[in-house]
Amino acid sequence: MHPGQVDFPPTEMADAETGLLTIGGNLTFNTLINAYSSGIFPWYNEGEPVCWYTPDPRFVLFPGDLKISHSMKSLINRNIFEFTCDQSFKEVVRNCRIAKRKTEPGTWITDDIENAYNLLFEKGYAHSAECRKNGKLVGGLYGVQLGKVFFGESMFSNESNASKFALIKYVQHLKTLHVGLIDCQVYTPHLASLGGTFITRKSFNELLETLIN
Repeated sequence: MHPGQVDFPPTEMADAETGLLTIGGNLTFNTLINAYSSGIFPWYNEGEPVCWYTPDPRFVLFPGDLKISHSMKSLINRNIFEFTCDQSFKEVVRNCRIAKRKTEPGTWITDDIENAYNLLFEKGYAHSAECRKNGKLVGGLYGVQLGKVFFGESMFSNESNASKFALIKYVQHLKTLHVGLIDCQVYTPHLASLGGTFITRKSFNELLETLIN
């Protein structure tokens, strides 16, 4: 066990309805790597202790199952947007933090979360996908990659279809890196329309063992 690292209970002990596994701990580099490797992620609101989740079932996207609608294919072919990776990580996280959410009153991206993922980026474990229009950042997403698994964390869009564009292009990029699994954490209609699907926690954790070196 590394200094400062939090060890977690078995994922089978998580609340069956919410997926909440445990409360407390920290967001150190070693704790986060240990969590993701075990299929666990932090999710909590400002002013609350760190909450760790491992939902069952888990919502995922297999890169080979990516669905691109005719309208999105047309949009991509029109070259309205430009795609980049890891060029504006901190800016993407900050935009995700301030983005207005229809279903959420506030943001779960606290100062501690922002600082922790910026450190993961500096160490080469976190990545961002950016959508630009005329050079300006208008959408994007960020997450963590371990081995051949990408764990999506959050996305934002300041222009219609910008985040969807960034995700489609990034999934195509991940396919070239032979990434076999994208963790979407929880269901959204947006991700379902792109090919997201549910798998059991057991299947998810077995895939992590296979795909994370």
